[in-house]
Amino acid sequence: MKKRNKLKIFNDPIYGFITIPSELIFDLLEHKYFQRLRRISQMGLSYLVYPGAHHTRFHHALGCMNLMQKSVNALRFKGVLISEEEEEALYIAILLHDIGHGPFSHAMEHSIVEEINHESISLMFMEAINKEFTGKLTLAIQIFKGEYHRNFLHQLISGQLDMDRLDYLKRDSFYTGVAEGNINSERLITMLTVVNDELVVEEKGVYSVEQFLLARRLMYWQVYLHKTGLVAENILIRVLKRAKELTESGMELQASPALAFFLKNKITKENFLEDELDTFSKLDDYDIISAMKEWSVCDDFVLSNLSRMIIERDLLKIKIKKKPFEKNKLAKHIKKITKDYEISEEEARYFVFSGSISNQAYHQNKQNINILYKNRKIADIVGATDQFNLKALSKPVTKHFICYPKQKD
Repeated sequence: MKKRNKLKIFNDPIYGFITIPSELIFDLLEHKYFQRLRRISQMGLSYLVYPGAHHTRFHHALGCMNLMQKSVNALRFKGVLISEEEEEALYIAILLHDIGHGPFSHAMEHSIVEEINHESISLMFMEAINKEFTGKLTLAIQIFKGEYHRNFLHQLISGQLDMDRLDYLKRDSFYTGVAEGNINSERLITMLTVVNDELVVEEKGVYSVEQFLLARRLMYWQVYLHKTGLVAENILIRVLKRAKELTESGMELQASPALAFFLKNKITKENFLEDELDTFSKLDDYDIISAMKEWSVCDDFVLSNLSRMIIERDLLKIKIKKKPFEKNKLAKHIKKITKDYEISEEEARYFVFSGSISNQAYHQNKQNINILYKNRKIADIVGATDQFNLKALSKPVTKHFICYPKQKD
């Protein structure tokens, strides 16, 4: 029987041709758990704002692996010793770092799965695949968890200047058309080196780091925390919560078997086991979209209207300001909607709610981005730069929002 060629090439719109570095990586790409990422949107419901933002977690994972390959080559060129085993483990860890994302990325974490985030689910997927692959992912999992003795390897996977951020900023900028996020990821990678087992950036790369942090801040305000995307995600969370509430009360709702399982059962970290993980792996964006199309014509006023809002892109009104909204403003809108639609106050709270958003481009006391000077002195980027606004970027900025129905004609 003819042996299959596993050293394939992907044509990526951001980086051009991406090569698969080993047969093991190819087998992981072929796995059903990883192929599912083709059906998980990278940016949730942001396509309701930016029509081109239909790229997937699959795109992003490949891009991250490509940047990791460039990082390994750049560091080896500077004399940093990375074994072949460590190299492959890095590729596996970055390839699978987002494998635990649910439909529309973050909405599941706040609705039908409780007290468990996508990072924990990613780790569970990696451990399940590791069993299947007879322990070949063990080193990758150690690096992913930060348990391996060489800390800079973990920083490449999860840090303030990791391959994840270097890819998603550039990729999301490309697909949304928001030019402010178009960072020079290859320049940043070329400037990386290792001192005392810590990832640092050479002094001549300081301006590239400044631009990276500024791009991150602008992308959060313009794209990730855009008010329309924000209200859409909050509506989706409430759609799933309402569907779960109705199902628990005995109402039969149209849903795929996988989605129906999570609607009918209370799933927490304690009972999220192998069977639950396998069922979770069958969930993707299409389950949710299909369900909402059915629910938009169901008998429940709340679920049908919330579902229709997303399907038809006729969303709630949202207002954002620097100070929290007064409680009486929320109460006023709740009172109005209970009267207009003859629903209970509890039901009205699905349509009227408030919250807050926060943006901090750089965390100064959390895996710092350090600059290496020619005299071998090391300083945090905030102290190394002559840009005053970088100090401001390291402080969190919080804004408050309120959502409520638009005025009836």
